[in-house]
Amino acid sequence: MEIPSQRFNPSHILIGVILFGIVTIILYDSLPSSAWPWLGQKLSIFATVFLGIFIEALPFLLMGTISSGLVEVFLSDDWLARSAPRRALPAALVGASLGLIFPICECGTVPLARRLFRKGLPLPAGIAFLLAAPVLNPIVILSTATAFGWGRMLLWRLSLSLLIAISVGLAFAIEKDSVHIMRMPLFKVELPVLDHHPANESFLQKIQRAMVISTDELFEMGRYLVLGASLAAVLQTFISQTSLLAIGSGPILSVLIMLALAVLLSICSTVDAFIALGFMGTFSFGSVLSFLVFGPMVDIKSILMFLQVFRRRTVFYLVLLPLLMSLLAGLAFNYFYF
Repeated sequence: MEIPSQRFNPSHILIGVILFGIVTIILYDSLPSSAWPWLGQKLSIFATVFLGIFIEALPFLLMGTISSGLVEVFLSDDWLARSAPRRALPAALVGASLGLIFPICECGTVPLARRLFRKGLPLPAGIAFLLAAPVLNPIVILSTATAFGWGRMLLWRLSLSLLIAISVGLAFAIEKDSVHIMRMPLFKVELPVLDHHPANESFLQKIQRAMVISTDELFEMGRYLVLGASLAAVLQTFISQTSLLAIGSGPILSVLIMLALAVLLSICSTVDAFIALGFMGTFSFGSVLSFLVFGPMVDIKSILMFLQVFRRRTVFYLVLLPLLMSLLAGLAFNYFYF
């Protein structure tokens, strides 16, 4: 049975533009003239932050969607079913190590993981891939080493990210029926047209089909990248980071503040090491480490993308478990290691 795909109605755009115009006219007439310079300054900050997040993340979302299209066309379901480990621990280990093959950040892992799930990737492997790949890939390893050197920060970031990803993957292995974990549109019944293609399809035709699939994925996931970047920009514009930093000097509060900033800033994992380096003079090693571990796993835009793949309860645990484990690691380092 074919599940009809939901298409975005262009009339929604027109309605949104009209409502925006009405609100703008009302605000212009009701607000005092002294408020407009303040609003203009805030709008400038919002635009700068939004474009920074969006431009930073878009290339990696593109890499993820292209990888997704290539996986759909060239990766055989039978091969994946034969090759992927079925036992939970080996599956989670393999999933976590896939980041070395696909050097993409958190924006690109979601569409690729969804495609791999459709191909039959076991649940522990897919969960571990989602959480580990944004850190355990060559680009992020190199950027972290450039910022902090080939030392303890790099070692602990990679080790803790791998440990958390595998642990969460194993936690989800308890659920044997993936219907309770994933949204129903994930399964192949959603894509009957893509499953029927000529057996003698040429290489060029396969590439063209892969690009069509990639384009669909890009526009579908891109909406949530725009929404997530917008929310992050709003938070950064209207919540003073100076206020957050002022209360983040204690061994507990420093970790909590850095975890909050990891979600608030929504920085791409390929460059977050350089942002974290700027906090080293103010924050403890454990709090900065928790920022580097938790941020690539969970931020505003990735949560919105998770909701397109998993059920809400699943997303809740995908956020909560890495959060608690990152908090525990940060506190342990602050109290017992440094």
